Amino acid sequence: MQKQCKCGKPMSIRLRTVIYQNKVEIENVPIFSCDSCNRSEVFAEVKPDLTGLIGKLGSKPDKQMLQFAEVSEIAHLMVKVTEKKRAADPVEMIIEDRINELLDLLLLAQSLDDAVWVEDVRKRLAQIAKHSLAVQDF
Repeated sequence: MQKQCKCGKPMSIRLRTVIYQNKVEIENVPIFSCDSCNRSEVFAEVKPDLTGLIGKLGSKPDKQMLQFAEVSEIAHLMVKVTEKKRAADPVEMIIEDRINELLDLLLLAQSLDDAVWVEDVRKRLAQIAKHSLAVQDF
């Protein structure tokens, strides 16, 4: 996945670590980077999730390391697609597997009558549906 940089060169998407307040490392954030001018920007589709996470950390967070893939389904899928063990798998299959996994979790959460878990799983499914992830997105 690429986009045009302000310098005119292509920007590639990479999973990078974002450091907040020199204390919090947020791993696997999808970032567009330009190799020519070194400009970087957060992938627009995950920016609301990243700003929400940073907002929850507050202005004086404790030192910690977080996995962005635990917050953003798009980041989760990008991590899965880039795993060496899944290199031969079609992207559609990886997305389908994740949707099936989430649907199984939804059934389990509903059977346990865990409203918080149900809402979390629904939110994750909505992230995938909202962005209608397709092969060309990866």
